Amino acid sequence: MKLEIAIHSLLAAVALAALPLNAALAQKPAAPISVPLLLCPWGCGPTESDTILMNQMIKEGSPVTLLPQETPGYMFNIREMANERHWEKTAFSTEDVIIQLGLKWGGTPELKEFLPDRVPIRFKLLYGETWWAQGKFFVTFDPAIKTPADFKGKRIALGLRSQSDWGVFSRLMLEHGYGITPQNADIRHLTPAALTQQLLDGSVDVAVTAFGTEPSFTEMLIAPPLRQLEASTKQLRYISVSKEAIDKVNAKFGTTFLHVVLPPGKLPKQTAPLSLGVNRGFKAAHPDFPEEAAYQIVAAVARNAPKMKELHALWKIWTPELMLHGLSDENVHPGAKRAFVELGWWDKVKQFPAVTYPQ
Repeated sequence: MKLEIAIHSLLAAVALAALPLNAALAQKPAAPISVPLLLCPWGCGPTESDTILMNQMIKEGSPVTLLPQETPGYMFNIREMANERHWEKTAFSTEDVIIQLGLKWGGTPELKEFLPDRVPIRFKLLYGETWWAQGKFFVTFDPAIKTPADFKGKRIALGLRSQSDWGVFSRLMLEHGYGITPQNADIRHLTPAALTQQLLDGSVDVAVTAFGTEPSFTEMLIAPPLRQLEASTKQLRYISVSKEAIDKVNAKFGTTFLHVVLPPGKLPKQTAPLSLGVNRGFKAAHPDFPEEAAYQIVAAVARNAPKMKELHALWKIWTPELMLHGLSDENVHPGAKRAFVELGWWDKVKQFPAVTYPQ
């Protein structure tokens, strides 16, 4: 009997997978509908935390469940989502700044190195999941380096060109905030592990490193490369990025990097306030993505996130405010908004600066 039930469920799932997502949802299946979710390389955080979410959605019998997909990263995701075959069935991890740059700056001299073509789609946001800081502050062991203005002529280790925060945003901050370019500094694009090791070995003078957080800074997600630097006997020094530099980048590109000041003690060996930028990470989808699927995804996250805090570090920073920060009537997916309204949370968006899209 159990084998017959299993076979029947599998056949039902296969039949539903062959249907368009809207049609499959309309049939109200007993088996969950799977929504592919484009993420990042294994080990980046969301690949693991969203796999936990998938398992929770399946266990509770959610009519829609996310199916995490490892990808080369967020810069790949935005380009892949330009393909029409994803519009009605796929969700993806992204950031406010990536969508903004794709809309207007893809293929331009300023961004062609990282984003060869425009992606002129005003993607709809489902919910916020993290504030990311990498690429908007720097670290060094050299006491003579005080600000990014001192990076001229120095050896600088940044992330890969395919990495939004580590590689792309760090270049924007240096070039358009401080005038530091590959022409006047030795800028190297490396993996997080390699760039961290080069800083430890003294092969570079300054580097990027990573952490994530949420709007209150109560919970901090310290990335493994920063933990590796913490373990060094050398004195780790944090290099601030000024509000003026962040404002310059925002003014030029129409981006919504947020300037924040992190109190001392929030990061390993941090003895002074740290001025830096953050950008907001989101789950998003095309405007054609089914409303019911968006609703079910957001509702499932809201139901399961509190208990998932005990299962993965990335979920520890979850709060309703983090989910809502940056959403607005203009950028939110209608299905996601319906879920937030039912939860009684939607009015919170008025407290936060919205993600805006350039014209």
